[in-house]
Amino acid sequence: MARVFNFSAGPAVLPEAVLAQAAEEMLDYGGTGTSVMEMSHRSKAFIDIHARAEADLRELLVIPKNYKVLFMQGGAAGQFGIIPMNILGDKTSADYVNTGQWSAKAIKEAKKYCKVNVVASSEDQNFSYAPPQSAWKLDTNAAYVHYTSNETIGGVEFNWIPETGNVPLVADASSHILSRTLDVARFGLIYAGAQKNIGPAGLTIVIVRDDLLGKAAAITPEVFNYKVQAEADSMINTPPTYAIYIAGLVFAWLKKQGGVAALEKANIAKAQLIYDYLDQSEFYQSPVAKSDRSRMNVPFRLKSDTLDDAFLKGSKAAGLVELKGHRSVGGMRASIYNAMPIAGVQALVDYMSDFEKKQG
Repeated sequence: MARVFNFSAGPAVLPEAVLAQAAEEMLDYGGTGTSVMEMSHRSKAFIDIHARAEADLRELLVIPKNYKVLFMQGGAAGQFGIIPMNILGDKTSADYVNTGQWSAKAIKEAKKYCKVNVVASSEDQNFSYAPPQSAWKLDTNAAYVHYTSNETIGGVEFNWIPETGNVPLVADASSHILSRTLDVARFGLIYAGAQKNIGPAGLTIVIVRDDLLGKAAAITPEVFNYKVQAEADSMINTPPTYAIYIAGLVFAWLKKQGGVAALEKANIAKAQLIYDYLDQSEFYQSPVAKSDRSRMNVPFRLKSDTLDDAFLKGSKAAGLVELKGHRSVGGMRASIYNAMPIAGVQALVDYMSDFEKKQG
């Protein structure tokens, strides 16, 4: 069967070159006679894989030396609780921005550990925009300020980095990390589930500034203690070895494409292609404010929900899969991560145009 264009929000499309290399090395990695899946995380071969993956990620994101890179488990959702456990310190509250379902989940979890100040929200317009900085009511005594820099479900992306003064800025960057250049030094902590732009599900990346280490509450399990994990090179227990290996292959692939800046240009072109089509159509509608549209996750609706099933059936027949919107919001969603070629986006736009002509 031929490969399809996979628009899944995650687990998501991976570069074909990465999949091919992983397949080639499945039974014998580097002449070891074993698969990476079978390899001890203490072996020299895996330690080299781990070190190279971290080094390449640091290079791609230009991560300063005073930041630790952790390879953890539990997904981004796990970090919703792990973050307050680690960086509240002697503070009792944290500021959160609510821009959709993932930030709302982070808020709900954080409330188990501290007072949560919702300093800005876009709920008044059904989470269709990113609240401007002027609307934020920040607390200078907060332990940190948390925001979801790209809402995977709602398709809202911050195209700017908030200013939070001396209060550390924390970002859930799961669905757009490595898709655009980023000034890591403006953040106290960045975290991301891997299953969108990094690799398979099961790995979580945490980039944390050194001064935020060593503040963990006594209740924090060691496996979730940033300082302990940093001192153990993310190996206090068995890490998600195969997911780290695939992530390392993706990082190497990204470097071959020209790095993050080159990918950003490609992502702008892909997003522009589909948004330009949506904007000229009366059959489809984008629910997100133009200034805050995500380059990675593009939600859209047809003129009538009664056409959804036919649209999805036809798209699958055309080799375009996983376009159904999240169950909580309905409609359609095209996730066009780094590994989605522009040919896939063009194929989607061509199909949308053909469907509109037949049903409009």
